[in-house]
Amino acid sequence: MGKDVFSNLPNEILGRIVSFLPNEWALETSLISRRWRELWNEALVKYGSEEDMIGVVAGFMKRFEELDPLKHPRKLQFHFAKGTVLWATVANNSRLMLHFSFSPRKEEVEMGGYEFELELKPHIHIVSTIPQTYHSFPTVKTLYLKSVTCFTSEVAASIVSNLKQLQNLVLLDCKGLQSFSVHSTSQLLKLTILDCLELKFLHLKTSKLKSFRYRGPLPFIRPQYHFNLTHAMLDVRLGLSSSAFKAKDFDATLLTIKNSQLLTLCKWTFQELIWPSISPLSGTFKFYKLRELWWIDKDEYNMDALFSFLKLCPSLEQLFVTIDPESYSGGGSNSCLMKGPKCTELEHLKVIKFMGFTSPQHEISLAKCLIHLIKGNPPIINTSDGSCLHSVFAQ
Repeated sequence: MGKDVFSNLPNEILGRIVSFLPNEWALETSLISRRWRELWNEALVKYGSEEDMIGVVAGFMKRFEELDPLKHPRKLQFHFAKGTVLWATVANNSRLMLHFSFSPRKEEVEMGGYEFELELKPHIHIVSTIPQTYHSFPTVKTLYLKSVTCFTSEVAASIVSNLKQLQNLVLLDCKGLQSFSVHSTSQLLKLTILDCLELKFLHLKTSKLKSFRYRGPLPFIRPQYHFNLTHAMLDVRLGLSSSAFKAKDFDATLLTIKNSQLLTLCKWTFQELIWPSISPLSGTFKFYKLRELWWIDKDEYNMDALFSFLKLCPSLEQLFVTIDPESYSGGGSNSCLMKGPKCTELEHLKVIKFMGFTSPQHEISLAKCLIHLIKGNPPIINTSDGSCLHSVFAQ
């Protein structure tokens, strides 16, 4: 067996060796051993105040060299306030991930947490306390903001405002976030908001957004400008964020998703928010460009709403039906759904996938009903257990 010459090398030499590898290959060295993993995960630790944060993050990114990722640590651990830590990570493809973790004070826990607003404005001046050499951030195209709190919302907004080439913004698990506003930027194309469960108002002041992915209770969504989404995910199986929400409050959102090619939609959203708006249009409203539909339903034994929606999707190619018994059911059934537009033949439907069904009989029954809507060759139908329903077409 050959001698392991690498084990005796200092970290500085190992880092220099890794620096000659492409970024993707360099990352794979973290799988070799614990030592290599710790080498890759080494973090730059800094301490300061909240006012210092933007300058520290800017300096951290300024020193980072994409072609020499281990010359300086690719992770920053910044301690500020009391028990509050910002974790900043530079990842591949020009991504910056910011994760805020904190230990709330006892009195704040007793009050039930925080409520705050986050407003991201582009092209505003960075605070004067930042060194002149850090006034310009390196190119960041994707930004992840995780667990942003009221301590850090203004700081996060300031960081975002200086990412001039930002194309993709992701918010994850921001507890207490009540209101979120994104101002128009020429580059922002994708917005993802996941598990920000207290969000009640979303103001989109951007005109070029193409992808919007949302998971959580449905907030009031106010698009400032008209734009057409290509990819729209509205996973609102948790219901409404406010009991004051009315069907008309969804009209502006409906117009943005009308021309989507990929759409995730809950049954109750169609019943309570979409159908009341389009039913007076006598069947003229269609999702003409929709190619892929992810449908979330509560009950596997009543698919009337799904069939009504499919009448609006003449170009559909792929259908995914998920059953979630915990999904919000809405205010009751809508008996007028099946009295909607004339049945549309699904000429292009090639793939159907069922997920979460507990009864194979319900899957077979649904498959047979769908076959009657399909013109041309039968699609591939996969069940929740991974099997394929070939026998349905032989009957």
